Order: sequence, then structure tokens, then C-alpha cells
Amino acid sequence: MKRIAIQGVEGSFHDIAAHQFFEGEDIQLVCCSSFEELFRAMRQDSTLIGMAAIENTIAGSLLHNYELLRDSGAAIIGEHKLRIKHSFLCLPDDDWADIREVHSHPVALMQCRDFLSGHEDYKVVEATDTAGAARAIAEGKRHGHAAIGYKGLSEIYGLKVLEEGIETNKHNFTRFLVFSSPSRANLLRNIMESDKASIVFALPHEEGSLSQVLSILSFYKLNLTKIQSLPIIGREWEYLFYVDILFSDYTRYSQAIDAIRPLTSDLKILGEYKQGKEHV
Repeated sequence: MKRIAIQGVEGSFHDIAAHQFFEGEDIQLVCCSSFEELFRAMRQDSTLIGMAAIENTIAGSLLHNYELLRDSGAAIIGEHKLRIKHSFLCLPDDDWADIREVHSHPVALMQCRDFLSGHEDYKVVEATDTAGAARAIAEGKRHGHAAIGYKGLSEIYGLKVLEEGIETNKHNFTRFLVFSSPSRANLLRNIMESDKASIVFALPHEEGSLSQVLSILSFYKLNLTKIQSLPIIGREWEYLFYVDILFSDYTRYSQAIDAIRPLTSDLKILGEYKQGKEHV
């Protein structure tokens, strides 16, 4: 049995993503209240596999998770792209006329802003987790309260779905990263089947330093799917660059990494893995 550490509780989008990624396998969820708690749990138990959202097509990158992942020393072993569909849920005895408050994670609330703008009389309350908001309403018998989240929460917590598909943009995907301790990474994925890598490096505060690195990656015919910069605390105007790379030839990719290494500092390969497919 694989034990998967996620942020959130049963019925959260992390739960759905974990079961889809490990489809057909026997898994046990280790539910954490925050991403910080997730990475602490992994430090304390090297057998855990972690799964964390890193990017949403509407809300953008989860910048703090980049820092947590880099500082943890964990190795990325896979990714999963999940289509996010939101529903409006409440207690079985409630109906539209009863709703006064709506609770959900702030990103989910943002993703449903058009729906909420049509219900300006609702008090909008941020929660730490979509599924946690639904569970609190169910367990507390909170009449007049509704939650925004996965429609399957209705079966898990005995709620009623008032409306499905309330997300503003129907092309709403979240990308999750799957990671483990470096010592277990090769047991969980075949590195020679990988076609994607995530790396991070720092560059000197000099003109053209980034363009030199990008030119080399282009020369080796690598496709950059994402580049994210974050400031280095305590080092003014210096940045860490997180880069996702697609490649079709592992040897050519390795040569490219060797070629850019002298131009960078603190270069670290966060993981080499197989590109995830979109799940709807």
C-alpha cells in the first residue's frame, strides 16, 4: 500500500487527483491541514509520497509550494493535471432561498466569481479547504450555509447539490506534482521513461545571464513549458528561476544541463518524470 500525503481532507481535489494518478493501486491518504504540515510529515516519514498543487490555469502558480518543494529536498516523480469542476452544495433541507453564506477555499471562490456576482446577497467566507468547508457545514448542521467544491462531496458528507458547473472558466485545470524522498524516487518511476524535468537555479545579476541559459536550452532542442522567478531573500535583485523542460532524448537533455551548469549557481534538478495528461 502506498501512503500519500495531501493537503486537505476526503473529497478535496487533492484526494481526487491522488486516486486518479494512482488509479488501480491500493493507497492510503495522509490528510494534512496545510502544505507546510505535508512537507513536515514527509521529513518525519521517508516512506510517504507527497502530492501538492503547483499551478492553476486561472489562479496561476502556488509560489510558496515552489519554495517548500526546493527546501524539502524531495524528488518529483510525476505530475497530474485535473479539470476543476465546482458545485454549489448545502444541507439536504436547505434550498436557494435559505442560503445566506457561502464557504470555500479562496482560489475556488475566485474561480466562481461570475456565479457569486449573481448572488451579491451571500456573505462570502474563505476556508482552508473546499472539502473542509463542506464537512464543517455537514457536521455542524449549519443551515443557511453553502460550500463550493467537488460534487462528490454530496455523497461523502450527505449534502445536496444545488447547481453543478459554477466555475467561470470551463478550461480550468490544476497541475499537481507527485514527489518522494530521493532514496525512493527510482523505485517509484523509471527515469529512462521520463520526458519532463523541473530544475531550479540562480543567476548572477548581470546583463544577458538568463538569455545565455535559454539559448543553450534552445540549442539542445528542449521545450520550456514554464519559467517562474522568485526573489532570493537577503540578496537584492537576485532570483531563483524554476524551469520546466520537455525533452524527447534523455541524453541530449543531460548534455544541456551540463552545458548550463557553469553559467548558473545552486542548480538543482527537482525531478525527472513523465509528463502528465489532462484528466477531465
